[in-house]
Amino acid sequence: MNVLVLNCGSSSIKYQLLDATGTLVTGLLERIGEETGTLTHGTSVHTDHYPDHKEGLRAVLDAFERHGPSLTDVVAVGHRVVHGGDRFSDPVLIDDSVEKAIDELTPLAPLHNPANLQGIRVARAAFPGLPHVAVFDTAFHQTLPPHAHTYAVPRSWADLGVRRYGFHGTSCAYVSRRAAGFLGTPLAETNTIVLHLGNGASATAVSGGRSVETSMGLTPLEGLVMGTRSGDIDPALPAYLARVAGLSLMEIDAALNQHSGMLALAGAGDLREVWRRADAGDAQATEALDIYCHRIRKYVGAYYAVLGRVDAIVFTAGVGENDARVRSQSLSGLDRLGITIDPARNETPSRAERAISPPGADVPVLVIPTNEEREIATQALAVTTHP
Repeated sequence: MNVLVLNCGSSSIKYQLLDATGTLVTGLLERIGEETGTLTHGTSVHTDHYPDHKEGLRAVLDAFERHGPSLTDVVAVGHRVVHGGDRFSDPVLIDDSVEKAIDELTPLAPLHNPANLQGIRVARAAFPGLPHVAVFDTAFHQTLPPHAHTYAVPRSWADLGVRRYGFHGTSCAYVSRRAAGFLGTPLAETNTIVLHLGNGASATAVSGGRSVETSMGLTPLEGLVMGTRSGDIDPALPAYLARVAGLSLMEIDAALNQHSGMLALAGAGDLREVWRRADAGDAQATEALDIYCHRIRKYVGAYYAVLGRVDAIVFTAGVGENDARVRSQSLSGLDRLGITIDPARNETPSRAERAISPPGADVPVLVIPTNEEREIATQALAVTTHP
């Protein structure tokens, strides 16, 4: 049974066709609405003008027709949706009422939900006979207990949706389950700290397969230092900047989301470029890396306390899977907690699931490559075969 997974951004369509054994093809359509866009389907690359998502998806379907594989065996279409608010704690079959709910949640994710919804509408029109399933980034974190998801703010604000939601949930669900399998322990008995480190970054405490604490909050801005996002700041900072610099809330919001993080500290949001600058003697880049890793270490210690017992630290996503120096520096000094890294294991390049801690370590440190598309496909099949 094949599943088509769609991840529609504001100007892009990422997609994969998967079966029970793996990925059949991966594709990416970029720069929708611009003068020239690029569609990469497997190893084939096409450039054209794609005015909107409707025409973009039509081009994707044409690429399947020309280059394969066939879509005749597709039994479901899985859609990544960023924000499900507190309405969705599980994947759901999409109907008109679900579309309406996703639209109503737009104020919580104004840059993401509209694009996700547009892709859903186009795909439902293109595949009217197939079940469509929404898988929400926030759903995995709906298990957060009230003491973890409640902010200490006026209770009336909760009626406006103010609470911690958390993100990267699809990745955390996949990785925590794979980590339990790697350890050979039942998921229900396994406690992990998942460090999803990419351009966006988050830490999540997972107890028995359930999220019990996570670093991102109402939006993906809170928590770790990221490529262009600040992570944790004093909540009074926006008001302070409005008073002393005359900045508007929109300007401050844009700065914290798009012009902060490693980009602000080091002049580059890509960790590879930051390391290149640090190795060349750039003091600001070195300091930025210290700040980045310090924030991770602080969250690891906090989530160790939340869980009480940690069975594994898990690195995943682009930086987590590939940056040995970030992994080492982030966990340095935690030996008393049973957390150590074996330098040889850590520095050996690999795309496999692996332990980078010494054999017999009290707290294994793992690298588990994430596969959000596989998780979306798995959840879509679960909904459509066992509704």
